[in-house]
Amino acid sequence: MDKHRAQWSMLVGLTGRYGSGKTTVVNWFVSKGLASESCSDSIRSWLTTQGIEESREALIEGGRELRRQGGPGVLAEMLLERLDGNNAVIDSIRTPGEVEAFRTREDFILIEIRAGMESRWGRVQNRARTGDPSDKDTFIAQEQSEVKAKDEAGQALDATAALADMILINDAGIDELHSDLEELWGMLND
Repeated sequence: MDKHRAQWSMLVGLTGRYGSGKTTVVNWFVSKGLASESCSDSIRSWLTTQGIEESREALIEGGRELRRQGGPGVLAEMLLERLDGNNAVIDSIRTPGEVEAFRTREDFILIEIRAGMESRWGRVQNRARTGDPSDKDTFIAQEQSEVKAKDEAGQALDATAALADMILINDAGIDELHSDLEELWGMLND
């Protein structure tokens, strides 16, 4: 078996604020042989069935609606069914209910990707994804709306981060991040 591949069952979950580097970390885990999934994939499927065009706002509201209908862990439950026990890295875990659902798998580990405001704002400006805020005030306002849920259906990044098994600081360059990930990979495979 390839020395870079997981030696056993592994489900890695990522949480973190906007622009913290979650997608970069997902891509790194994919390079090690894990499949990539996102809680947002469940929302995207639902949006398609509803005939709703995908946007950041539609994803957020779609997630709220699915949580209202199926409970706080519904997005994770939908993903777990699709994964059927396979190794994967899960992006965009945004609620404690999702963490609780994922913890039904004994091989689940939640990692918070943490980066400072200026690092995250710089990344958002550089990547210029569709739906990314173009001014810092909007960036800050969007982030504030996601950190604490107003109800059980909302996003709760702070409460989710508090459940992390480990924290990965991502304020430096890509080389340092990859070095930290290699160290983490070694720990996960010991």
